Amino acid sequence: MENIDILKKRQARLKEDITAMLDSYLIGSISNPPSLAGHNLTTKIDGKTKTLYVRKNLVPMAMEMSMRYKEMWILLQKLSKLNWEILKLEKE
Repeated sequence: MENIDILKKRQARLKEDITAMLDSYLIGSISNPPSLAGHNLTTKIDGKTKTLYVRKNLVPMAMEMSMRYKEMWILLQKLSKLNWEILKLEKE
């Protein structure tokens, strides 16, 4: 079992990492379907899957933002697990 101080330091670091990603992330997947000329962003809007056209000059930025969301999601899962461990230790 780990020391609560170590867990709180990890928690603070994860929060910093997540906060740093908040300004430029994009939920969705960028694809280049062979039947279409350009790239598309597929995402959920109001519970429905929507496809939006992505201009060619914006594709690299959109792909980076989409990847950032995936990385941020992993960090959120780690933070949740860490919070659970802290909660268990504080209860003792």
